[in-house]
Amino acid sequence: MRCTEKNYIDRLKNKKEDALEFIVDKYLGIVKSTVYKVLSPLHNDGIIEECINDVFLSVWNNSDKFMGEEVAFKKWIFKIAKFKAIDYYRKEIKNLDVSIENKEISTNELVEEEIIKIEERNELISLINTLEPMDRDIFVMKFFLGEKSDDIAKKFGITRSALDNRIYRNKKKLSKKILKLNIEVI
Repeated sequence: MRCTEKNYIDRLKNKKEDALEFIVDKYLGIVKSTVYKVLSPLHNDGIIEECINDVFLSVWNNSDKFMGEEVAFKKWIFKIAKFKAIDYYRKEIKNLDVSIENKEISTNELVEEEIIKIEERNELISLINTLEPMDRDIFVMKFFLGEKSDDIAKKFGITRSALDNRIYRNKKKLSKKILKLNIEVI
């Protein structure tokens, strides 16, 4: 019997290797993106690859614990990837210390905060990309590249006050979108 969309979960539970190959082909994208999102700050592709392999090994070893259909399986494999990546992240930074405000604080305590910051920054970038091209470029220059307002105004051939008005209006737009997102999440 061959592994298909309809029988891959049962075949995986019966430890058929073709089911694992099928799952790797089908879910590699979601696993890779999930792991990369958590481990990319480490700048170590070897750890990312190792974690991805470990995710599929965990799926193989714990397949008998999965109960449900294909939709639930996708969520299950996503959760395994997410938590495995967080474990790898914690393990990698376990011995590192970060100096903050002249205090030495173990980064173990900051792992979750760092992941949240990365996710929030990605969401903010997505929101900035919804702005008009000129406004988006102004925001990137001002807040990500740290350029001075006078220099930005010269580059776009507008007055400093026009630039300040654009920044003000777009900050209001973005804050409304952020509030809307927060309400939808709750």
